[in-house]
Amino acid sequence: MSLLPENQIIIRNVEDADIASIQEIYADEVLHGVSSWEEIPPDQAEMLDRKNGVVGGGYPYRVADQNDRVVGYAYASSYRPRPGYRFTVENSIYIHKDARGSGLGRQLLEDLINECEIRGYRQMIAVIGDSENLPSIAFHQKMGFELAGTIKSIGFKFGRWMDSVLMQRPLNDGSNNLPE
Repeated sequence: MSLLPENQIIIRNVEDADIASIQEIYADEVLHGVSSWEEIPPDQAEMLDRKNGVVGGGYPYRVADQNDRVVGYAYASSYRPRPGYRFTVENSIYIHKDARGSGLGRQLLEDLINECEIRGYRQMIAVIGDSENLPSIAFHQKMGFELAGTIKSIGFKFGRWMDSVLMQRPLNDGSNNLPE
C-alpha cells in the first residue's frame, strides 16, 4: 500500500464497516508487536464489541481513511473505571504496518487530542508496551507527553519480561483549575 499525501487522508468517526480493517491492523500488532500484550488476536465480533464499548461510553474513536480503506485508528477510553478518574483518558493508536513512519500517527493523535479536549477531558495517559519501544516513547514525547513512570517487568510476551511505560499529557487547562 502506498500512502497518499497527507491531504488525501480523511479522519472520521469509526463505523461498523471499519471493523474488518481495524481487526487486521490490530491482529498484526498482537502477533508481531509489543503495543498490545494480547497473544491471540481477537476476532471481528470481539473488536466490534470493544468499539461499541468505547463509543457507548462517550469516548472518541477515530479512523484514518484512505480511498475508503482504514489505514490507522485511534481512540480514547477510560484510564480507570472509578469516578475520580473521569477527567482522564488513555489513548490507543494503531497504524497499518505499511503506513508507519508516514506522519499518520501524528495526524490521528492530534485529532484524538482535539476530540478529547472538546469533551472536557483534562489528562491523557499513554500506556506504552515496553521500555524498549523507543519509537513510541519518542513519538509521544514529540506530541507533548512527559514520562510519568515505568513499571518494571510487569508483562511477559515473546519469551521475555517487558516494562510498561506511562506517559502523560495535559488536555485543556490540565490541573491548572477545577473542571466545571
